[in-house]
Order: sequence, then C-alpha cells, then structure tokens
Amino acid sequence: MSDPVSLRLRLLFGDRLVFGPGKGELLQRIAETGSIAAAGRAMGMSYKRAWALVEEMNAAFRAPLVASARGGAGGGGAQLTAEGQEVLAAYRALLQAVEAAAAPQVARIAGLLGDMSGQK
Repeated sequence: MSDPVSLRLRLLFGDRLVFGPGKGELLQRIAETGSIAAAGRAMGMSYKRAWALVEEMNAAFRAPLVASARGGAGGGGAQLTAEGQEVLAAYRALLQAVEAAAAPQVARIAGLLGDMSGQK
C-alpha cells in the first residue's frame, strides 16, 4: 500500500459529538502555543470558532479542559488543565489502539483497491 491511510475517530455520547480529530488537534496546538488564537490560526480556523470549540469542550466535561487568561499589557494565554491533558492523552492512546487493531483489515481493503493513480 503506497498511499497513507488515515482513520478519523469521533466519540459520540448519545447524539452529541464530544470529541474528535479537530478538537484533539486544537487541544494539542493550545498546549504547544499557549494561545487559543494561535492554535486556531495554525489550523486555519477563526478565533471565534476556536473559542466556540473550547467553550463546547469545557461545557461537555466535568471540569474545563482549557484554562485561559485575558490578554492585555501582561498578555493573555491558555493552557490545558490536568483534565485537558488527560482527555488528550486518552484520545491519542485510543487512536493508537484503533490503528493497530484495524491495520490487518485496512491492508486487506487496500489490497482490493483498483488503480486510482489518475483519479482523485
């Protein structure tokens, strides 16, 4: 299999999307940049959308996943809380387990694919 395969895992509890790849990446980038705005920019996302996702995550979990401080002369910022770090670590571990478990079946399906070199 020459083309990389990616799995996208979304966790739904009832009919609510609680966590998926976008929120996982947003948390990762907040951890890296210390900023919701910078994390959103790095993902090509508006500040408003990034904030909405953070608020959605903070509301969905027992404790907030992101703690933020207002900007100003001293500068603002954001960081993952202990709960945010735990959710991100658990999601990453789940992805690794799913990818490992799925690998034989993904290879099986890939082996049945036709030549897609000229197609999108």
